Amino acid sequence: MVGCFAFAMAGHDKGKIYIITKQEGDIVYLCDGVHKLLEKPKRKNIKHIQIIKKEKPLGYNADEEIKQSIKMYLAKMEE
Repeated sequence: MVGCFAFAMAGHDKGKIYIITKQEGDIVYLCDGVHKLLEKPKRKNIKHIQIIKKEKPLGYNADEEIKQSIKMYLAKMEE
């Protein structure tokens, strides 16, 4: 699941799109490249997210790459 896009379904961040950067059992770590950076990702229970794009998981090395990927995904979804 690492590298896939995820949609937050519960919590104060409900409705936001993240990229999964790490998984430990039922816990995933999410980044958006703006508020939640690679150095301090959002910790969330896997039950509270929905995977929205499983194809082609990528490894991200910088917050800017994450931010651009999310921006491109959202632009593609608006078309």
